[in-house]
Amino acid sequence: MLFGLFVLAALVSCGNASSAWGYRPFVSTDAAVIDPKEVEIELGYFNLEREGEENSFITPKVVLNWGLMRNLEVVGEFEIEKAPDESAHLVDPALFLKVVLREGALQGEDGLSLAVEAGSLLPATVAGERKFGFEGIGIMSGRCTEFTYHVNFGGGVNRAQADPFAVWGVIVEFPILQNVRLVGEVNGESGEGEHADNSGLFGFIWQPASSELLVDLGLRRGISSTAPDWQLTTGLTFAFSLPSP
Repeated sequence: MLFGLFVLAALVSCGNASSAWGYRPFVSTDAAVIDPKEVEIELGYFNLEREGEENSFITPKVVLNWGLMRNLEVVGEFEIEKAPDESAHLVDPALFLKVVLREGALQGEDGLSLAVEAGSLLPATVAGERKFGFEGIGIMSGRCTEFTYHVNFGGGVNRAQADPFAVWGVIVEFPILQNVRLVGEVNGESGEGEHADNSGLFGFIWQPASSELLVDLGLRRGISSTAPDWQLTTGLTFAFSLPSP
């Protein structure tokens, strides 16, 4: 309920917001890309997932963003998951292209920012997920007073049996101090013949003064029976420029 109220309050409050880059600790994303010849690394250095009486550790969780040209980037992601008494597995590897279709609030212009992210779900090492899949989402970002929000909706076919699925998410950000943002997210995924996997996140993003580094801390709660009960996630984001040829 807390997550839903936080999202609702932001959407009906319709500024300046902090930089759009760095999108940990969310599942969803924003309608912005990094500059050409820039590389951004989102690193989850500690993620704990609790379901029932079992804890799983996900270290690392990595998202790599590479700016190809204006309004276009490549996004690669993967995570390593280790459950008790089991070997580690490569989980959720993917490779996407993300393009900004309309420059708006996140690009210093008026109105909504619109983007599309689409690409291949790569084979994982988990049994039953060793095939290719596909995912595509539409992204809308905007600002209402002091709030910044991002809405995602899309779908694709999974790695297991090429069954269709739908994904959605809403992110809200609110600056509470000069270098600290309070953040929330509700998101979900549902597939054909499967129960929905819905969850909500509440956390903080801190950007130290005069720094290109972002540090995040989030607590995620499952709001459907198939989602993990709790997830604790911590990480950091940093960027650098590629050398000119």
